[in-house]
Amino acid sequence: LEKTGVFVDDQEAREVFDGDGAFVDRKSKMVKIPPYLVEDAIRSAPSKLFLAGRNPKNDIVLESNRVGFTNFGEGIKVVDPYTGELRDTTKADVAASARLVDYLSDVDVYERAIGAHDVPQEAGQLHNAEAWFPNTTKHGFMGPLNGRLLKKIVEMAEAIVGGRDRLKERPIISFITCPSSPLKLEKENCEIIMEAARSGLTVNILSMAMAGATSVVTLAGTLVTHNAEVLAGVVLNQLTRRGAPVIYGSSTCPMDLWRTT
Repeated sequence: LEKTGVFVDDQEAREVFDGDGAFVDRKSKMVKIPPYLVEDAIRSAPSKLFLAGRNPKNDIVLESNRVGFTNFGEGIKVVDPYTGELRDTTKADVAASARLVDYLSDVDVYERAIGAHDVPQEAGQLHNAEAWFPNTTKHGFMGPLNGRLLKKIVEMAEAIVGGRDRLKERPIISFITCPSSPLKLEKENCEIIMEAARSGLTVNILSMAMAGATSVVTLAGTLVTHNAEVLAGVVLNQLTRRGAPVIYGSSTCPMDLWRTT
């Protein structure tokens, strides 16, 4: 982070980094982050997070000595349970996946499992939120696509729980954003990281570095890429609002170089 840096494709985020001591190359959009900023961000990030469910019996606390489980996302195809046909996912499927997870006692939180393809995609995440919010009593994670849609989804959550202050007390939703490997925070990543911090809601910064594809083939090198991407996001999150809830995420994996999958 200090020597190579990360590509930050958002002007506001670059200004945040610049204002707190990072070296910003305005022409290349590369941001180099000194160790003290990284270490301070790690210290200020909470070690315990409260994830509220629509039903308090489904509340969960994330901390170092507890393990929780979630489903994964995001599927773009589904085998129709009635016809056996492989087809694109729909808004109704989003609702059905939320109901399924709500029923499964071993799954602690819902991550939006699939995305609706039968709705206008520029507002797809709003439709997805509308579909799963009423169909699970568990805490929900979703990728909002950008900062503008995140704010709209926060408004939906506020309406459900009874207002902004109530949502801060009982945060029923968290957000996910995935940096682009190698070492790139897209504009949308930055918007989500900063807006989540301002809203007081958790964001999971989830690197998906792929060894042998978007990262070097070695495990050690891939972990360097992975950690740099997530830490850059954590620093931006904590510079935006010190103490903001943030998750150090991972979906890093190796590419099968024999089958190129």
